[in-house]
Amino acid sequence: MDEVIQKERQHLTLVTRKPCFSLPTACPSCLPVYIYLKFANVPFDSCYNLTYPDSDQIPYVDSDTYVAYNNEKGGVIESLKEDNIVNLDSEVQSLPEWVSIVAMINSWLSDAILYELWVGSDGTSAHKIYYSDLPWPIGKLLYLKQVYNVKQLLGISKDTAERREEEIYRRATIAYQALSTKLGEESFFFDNRPTSLDAIFLGHALITLYALPETSILRCKLLEQPNLVLYADKHKAELLDSGSSSSDPSSSSSSSSSIPKRGPSNWSSKPKSQPAKRERTEEEKNFRRKAKYFLVTQLVAVLVFLSLLGGSDDTEVDADGDDDFDYDN
Repeated sequence: MDEVIQKERQHLTLVTRKPCFSLPTACPSCLPVYIYLKFANVPFDSCYNLTYPDSDQIPYVDSDTYVAYNNEKGGVIESLKEDNIVNLDSEVQSLPEWVSIVAMINSWLSDAILYELWVGSDGTSAHKIYYSDLPWPIGKLLYLKQVYNVKQLLGISKDTAERREEEIYRRATIAYQALSTKLGEESFFFDNRPTSLDAIFLGHALITLYALPETSILRCKLLEQPNLVLYADKHKAELLDSGSSSSDPSSSSSSSSSIPKRGPSNWSSKPKSQPAKRERTEEEKNFRRKAKYFLVTQLVAVLVFLSLLGGSDDTEVDADGDDDFDYDN
């Protein structure tokens, strides 16, 4: 495509969370980046990080001399655009309507999917996406910690839970109606060509349709807009089901981790690929040792966190017993 400007010819590697729910990844931060690269027809390898389920640096894209992390420059897609690696938005990014719709998706619909995954459900989907490869106690504690963090982020407490739930679903309904009207019978939202808006919404829609349970309120509200559902299924069939060969199939099926070209700022070790059967090098032994230390320290940190939380009397989110993590759906 004319919109794709590649300063570097090195092959890109996209590191995401693992595939599940018939999707290449069901992580709300990862899937839009995967779809964005697919829309751009950029060849890339897809690898999966199973070691750091709560790292805010995932997803990230790297090559021999370039890396773009999720927690820098507004996310991976924005980094790829700003650094002139892959830009699908050059002709629309200054349009007020385009900017406002992207902002709506990144706020109202982002809040809605967060709420559904961590608060408005039994947590089964979130566990499968993030923690199913961890030992049960660690995965459960990390899940409870993330539930608490999401409630704080969304401003949910025992007193505000009902009002915030109503507001989140009301905004999601308005967003779906506006997007349905904008899309109409077209294949894309602007100029009949893909932009990052399509990638961001398509990632949201596919996770809502395929990863959330059938009883999900958000899923039911999306199903009320048939053209959005058709749009999501059409692009899933074209990009993800039959188009999986455009990224390296040998690596896209891997459950290993890619190695970033510069180390994560908040971790003591780097994710590494699983080697073929052979004697481990000293570097690999050190990595496995550090991974074990990571799991132990995470368990200790979460236990300390929960003990402090249980003894706090002035936190905004109620922390008295199990009510902190169980609200009516």
